[in-house]
Amino acid sequence: MATTPRAMTDAERWYRERYARTPERDALFTTVSGTSIEPLYTAEDLPDQSEIGFPGEFPYTRGVYPSMYRGRLWTMRQFAGFGTAEETNERFRYLLDHGQTGLSTAFDMPSLMGHDSDHPRSEGEVGREGVAIDTLEDMETLFAGIPMGEVSTSMTINAPAAVMLAFYIVAAERQGVAAEHLAGTIQTDILKEYIAQKEWCLPIDPAMRLVTDMVEFCSRRMPRWHPISISGYHIREAGSTAQQELAFTLKDGFTYVEHALDRGLAVDDFAPRLSFFFNAHIDFFEEIAKYRAARRIWARELRDTYGARDERSLLMRFHSQTAGVSLTAQQPLVNVIRTATEALSAVLGGTQSLHTNSYDEALALPTEEAVRIALRTQQVIAHETGVANTVDPLGGSYFVEALTDRMEAAAYDYFQKIDELGGMVEAIKQSYPQREIADASFRYQQEVDSGQRTVVGVNRYSEGDEEPIPILRIDPGLERKQIDRLQGARARRSADEAEHALDLLRRAAQTQANLMEPIIDCARAGATEGEIVESLQRVFGTYTETPVF
Repeated sequence: MATTPRAMTDAERWYRERYARTPERDALFTTVSGTSIEPLYTAEDLPDQSEIGFPGEFPYTRGVYPSMYRGRLWTMRQFAGFGTAEETNERFRYLLDHGQTGLSTAFDMPSLMGHDSDHPRSEGEVGREGVAIDTLEDMETLFAGIPMGEVSTSMTINAPAAVMLAFYIVAAERQGVAAEHLAGTIQTDILKEYIAQKEWCLPIDPAMRLVTDMVEFCSRRMPRWHPISISGYHIREAGSTAQQELAFTLKDGFTYVEHALDRGLAVDDFAPRLSFFFNAHIDFFEEIAKYRAARRIWARELRDTYGARDERSLLMRFHSQTAGVSLTAQQPLVNVIRTATEALSAVLGGTQSLHTNSYDEALALPTEEAVRIALRTQQVIAHETGVANTVDPLGGSYFVEALTDRMEAAAYDYFQKIDELGGMVEAIKQSYPQREIADASFRYQQEVDSGQRTVVGVNRYSEGDEEPIPILRIDPGLERKQIDRLQGARARRSADEAEHALDLLRRAAQTQANLMEPIIDCARAGATEGEIVESLQRVFGTYTETPVF
């Protein structure tokens, strides 16, 4: 039986009669992640209206709140931390005085790894890329003069997150603020550490137990606190594509949900306090599509797979940070433009809070001038560009909606592969996401090295010798100062009380008890971060990664 030939669409006619007869410039017509881009998108590329929806309504493609920035601007939360607690406290006050609306704490490498500042592996790293926090006294100094019950604080720390949360809780107690009144987020996302950032203290399984302990504790004791910020940022910084960042981050989130459900928690008791942290990379439209797809997938899976009924459980609220990996040491002032573009994509994608990187961060920790310009970038976007005047201004864009659909499909392809490997924990143990990221990073670098992909000031439009810019230099004497503070804190405490608390922690770790209360007791007794971590390692052991080539 003969079939009637399909009529040519208007888009096909245009392509054949018009576009195909014109020359194309020699360029990579793909996103930075490698997704091919068509010359034109039309109404035929739009998904069903139910997939787009309305802001504040399922599936939240267009935003988690009905009014979005017409009701309230995003939180401008600049990352800060260097030297000792005193220096970072001064930077916190500086940022608050210049209009920042939330605090975000960067810790130094020893703190991130669970080492005290006088540990042999800490030498040369104390206070270099964040603030050194060894003790409860350090945490009290960090927030001296800052009312902890009135600010929202973010802490970017993962493996020893339970220890830092304990310090924060007890420091607030000493200000007269109970744990239930504290607002903020602690990152705690240990799975992405094994995938990308490589800062761990314990093997994967006991580390996941500790994360679940924190979720359980916060769901019962800290209603205004987000116990996990499920982070794609560091996955992207390690070289992943946008699709990998989306898929691996969401799968990490689903894994935390599953562990909490296995603990016996009801999904609606903890899911509203799960938050996310995404990278705002340089490919403008791809990033916007990533955020839209992320909201849609999270809402659907929480409702249909995990049985959430509270609308708050379905809302993916996320912080974003402009891409550190996109910053260049060459022509660093050009980074102001990169950061502004990336920040705008995060805003148009519906972020709830935002950190803008400083132009000098490819060279050192930022100067006050660079931080001020980074913050002013957000303020210009908020108050001068008009992008906050309407909700989801790119909703319905043929291009953006098509990219969103492709991003979503790519994420589900990854979900299927991970499930076939036995879930995210098993996939990490088999180095699957690590290999995928390594391959993506290699492909991108080949494109840059060959000149196929342009990086301004690096492989094109270079200026030769450039005038150096002023950078922040950390006083090497701060390391000795911090070690003296640490040793003084040890001398002032009751050694017997500290050891007794650590012993009770080790005993609790050998049971199935929630470890947050014993860790808080260790903080009250004056135990250091390193002592608490080492006590847990005596029970659980340590972790060695299988190399990926």
